[in-house]
Amino acid sequence: MTSPPRPDDAHPYLRAASAGIRHHARALAPSDADPARPVDRVHLDVLHAHLTALLQLLDRLADHSRPPHPAAGRHLATAHTRLWQATTEVHAAFHALPGVPQADAETSGCHPERLPEGPPVLTICQRHLAAGHVVRRKTTPTDLRPHTTACVR
Repeated sequence: MTSPPRPDDAHPYLRAASAGIRHHARALAPSDADPARPVDRVHLDVLHAHLTALLQLLDRLADHSRPPHPAAGRHLATAHTRLWQATTEVHAAFHALPGVPQADAETSGCHPERLPEGPPVLTICQRHLAAGHVVRRKTTPTDLRPHTTACVR
């Protein structure tokens, strides 16, 4: 017979993912010796992958908590919608950044267009479309509109 996991032992992979994000955020912070580096498409692609994984987790948590705890399920569903809005903005930012110059792409030994999943630009779009399909099945267009909280003067 096994005892239930202690709170500090619960969900180690989720804790590790959070620690990885905190570490990366600290590493990107500019210091006196090292100036701030510009954001590149690779950062946003990896962040988008993380956000879509969080979307799946929130979706499942909301589904499991909704029957016994409807209020908690509604809050998780709202968090899911807000996370989708953030994921959409990261996807838009990815496409707003300049891509790899063509000369660099031709001279490098790497040919992402030959990858089975397609070039990285298409990979993020495929991931975003797949996540969007799931989100739109459970959410109304009104829910997906960004909510403004700023005061109008």
